[in-house]
Amino acid sequence: MLSTSSFEIDSEKKTPKYLQIVNAITESIKKGKLKKGDRIFSINELSNEYFLSRDTVQKAYDLLEEKGIIEPVKGKGFYISRTDITSSYRILLLFNKISNYKKQIYHSFAQAMGPDNTLDLKIYHSNTKLFETLLGTQFNEYDYYVIMPHFYEDVDEVKALINKIPKEKLLLLDKDIPDLKPGYSAVFQDFRKDIAEALETGLDLLKKYDRLILVHPKLIPYPYEIVLGFRSFCMQNSFAFDVMQEINPDTKIKSKEAYIVIEETDLVNLIKGCRSKNLKPGKDIGIISYNDTPLKEILLDGITVISTDHSQMGEIAAKLILENKKEKIKNPFKIIRRKSL
Repeated sequence: MLSTSSFEIDSEKKTPKYLQIVNAITESIKKGKLKKGDRIFSINELSNEYFLSRDTVQKAYDLLEEKGIIEPVKGKGFYISRTDITSSYRILLLFNKISNYKKQIYHSFAQAMGPDNTLDLKIYHSNTKLFETLLGTQFNEYDYYVIMPHFYEDVDEVKALINKIPKEKLLLLDKDIPDLKPGYSAVFQDFRKDIAEALETGLDLLKKYDRLILVHPKLIPYPYEIVLGFRSFCMQNSFAFDVMQEINPDTKIKSKEAYIVIEETDLVNLIKGCRSKNLKPGKDIGIISYNDTPLKEILLDGITVISTDHSQMGEIAAKLILENKKEKIKNPFKIIRRKSL
């Protein structure tokens, strides 16, 4: 029989109490805590435990009985009669920002979850205080909390906030956080290893350049692990290298340099600079852009990219929830060779 600790009946919650009972029982069935033939609480037991009226519990049990989920056995109580049910989820998604790549993740996640679930997407702009406000302190409003944890300040405070979320409800997306309490799911990139391994597979093309330059923006935050992975690759392969914060119209672009560019505004300025100096990408200068788009397939007859599969990331995250799996999965990351390198 299901223990009362499996129930979360909250008088402050907007969801009616009888539906909270229905949701608790159906969720326990979905997670395998209740199986066909298991006995559940009697109406009196549940009403006494939570100080609920018998009418409230009766209404919940009537609804479960109508759906064929439970059946009464005279003189014995109520039993689970079927477990082939689908239950909808309420999911809070907390993204650090909206971009084309984040949209890809969201849309693939939503499509894989299906239309019967409620998805609330909120943006915290990498701000810890806003994140705390959007997250709230009560964790019974949502079945899952899907978080992109891109924070660049107050990291310990962020860890403390995320550690308050029940681990069975937590899924980290795009980035993992070390030292969190175990038991949560994640679909993530390993930003340090990813760039180093991707550049390693393009080493044969990079060798024709004298210097590698990573353009890592300061005004728009990106994981610093990218810089660490880039430096590691360059030192291991004896490349001269630099890290700059932006490319603007005054940036001196030289022949025999290869640029790894994250922001598309820097990519545009780099291409303009090449044209002004008659430098041909893929011959005089190398260009690698972060994150693939259809435009990069055709721009300059093809821009070489290093990229994860954002759609796949969203699909895997949804699958973990739908199949109630607790796993940490590194999303694939690779170089796509085109003419700009």
